[in-house]
Amino acid sequence: MMEPGLNHVLFVSTALFFIGIFGFLTRRNLITMLMSIELVLNSVNINFIAFNKYVWPHKLDGLFFSIFIIAIAAAEAAVAIAIIINLYRSHQSIDVENTEDLKF
Repeated sequence: MMEPGLNHVLFVSTALFFIGIFGFLTRRNLITMLMSIELVLNSVNINFIAFNKYVWPHKLDGLFFSIFIIAIAAAEAAVAIAIIINLYRSHQSIDVENTEDLKF
C-alpha cells in the first residue's frame, strides 16, 4: 500500500482550513462557528505533523506544537461553550445577531 506524500497531506489540510474559514464566515449559529474554528486548528495540527514527518523526521517539534494547540483548543472550547450557554440563558438564542447586546 502506498503511503500518502506531503502534497496529499497538505491538500487535505488546506481543504480543512478553507472549509473552516467558509463555515466561520457564513454561519450565524455560534456552535457551528466554534466547530469551524476547531477545523482550522485541526488543519494547523495536520500541517505541523506532516512537516515534522516529511521534513524533520528525527525531531519532535511538530508533535509538541500539536499537543500545545490541542490543549489551547480545549481551553478555548470550554470558555466559548460557557459564553454560549450564558448567552442562551439570557437571550433564548445562540444567533450571532443577538450578541450585539453583549457590547455594553
